[in-house]
Amino acid sequence: MRFDILTVFPDMLKGVLLESVIGNAVENNIIDIRFHNIRDFSTNKHRKTDDTPFGGGRGMVMTPQPVIDCHRSVTEGEEYVHTVYMSPQGKVLTQEKAKELAKLDRLVILCGHYEGFDERIIESIVDEEISIGDYVLTGGEMPAAVLVDCISRMIPGVLPEAECYENESIASGILEYPQYTRPRDFEGMEVPEILFSGHHANIEKWRREKALEKTLRVRPELLESAPLTKKDIQFLEKLKKEITSEGEGE
Repeated sequence: MRFDILTVFPDMLKGVLLESVIGNAVENNIIDIRFHNIRDFSTNKHRKTDDTPFGGGRGMVMTPQPVIDCHRSVTEGEEYVHTVYMSPQGKVLTQEKAKELAKLDRLVILCGHYEGFDERIIESIVDEEISIGDYVLTGGEMPAAVLVDCISRMIPGVLPEAECYENESIASGILEYPQYTRPRDFEGMEVPEILFSGHHANIEKWRREKALEKTLRVRPELLESAPLTKKDIQFLEKLKKEITSEGEGE
């Protein structure tokens, strides 16, 4: 899959996306990430890409010319390339949305900055706006990095096995079970004995129940749409009664 990221600060993204797992995937030609500096397309002698908003107001707004010309250059010769604008006004990124975008062969990502884009940019080249949360950042570079990372790890070959992402928190519908490694005893904190039992069925049962328990305590809303078995539901009902008893005993 190819990602084309349009930004005024490409170096902010290179340091994040060309390292570790994603960087290795780029080096091995599993994914292709290209950074395009919007300033290079500005016709302003000072390479400006923003201006004051009509009607007054605080801050600066990204102007149409350099952004649209950059997009045209990147998509030249293509009939259509899906374009996403990283914006706090967009729909919040979910695992399902990432799976949907991971099916594309190519994706253009626009990074806003300052007070955002001139609306004509959005109307003419943006297919959808995506947010990574209900908060505001100084620019769209970090959200773009999050989107690329989230999508890339679902591309075959980026991670060793599909199980690496399918069974993780959120991707499976619930939070992940607790993980442990050496040493077995650290400052009096011991790893649960069941993990040394060698009984794989019991270990999987323990992990499932711990994942359900954590989800119920931390993100209970996820259970409303999670794929639960009859045993899961019975365990949760029992756990809810125990939690209620704990509250009453305080």
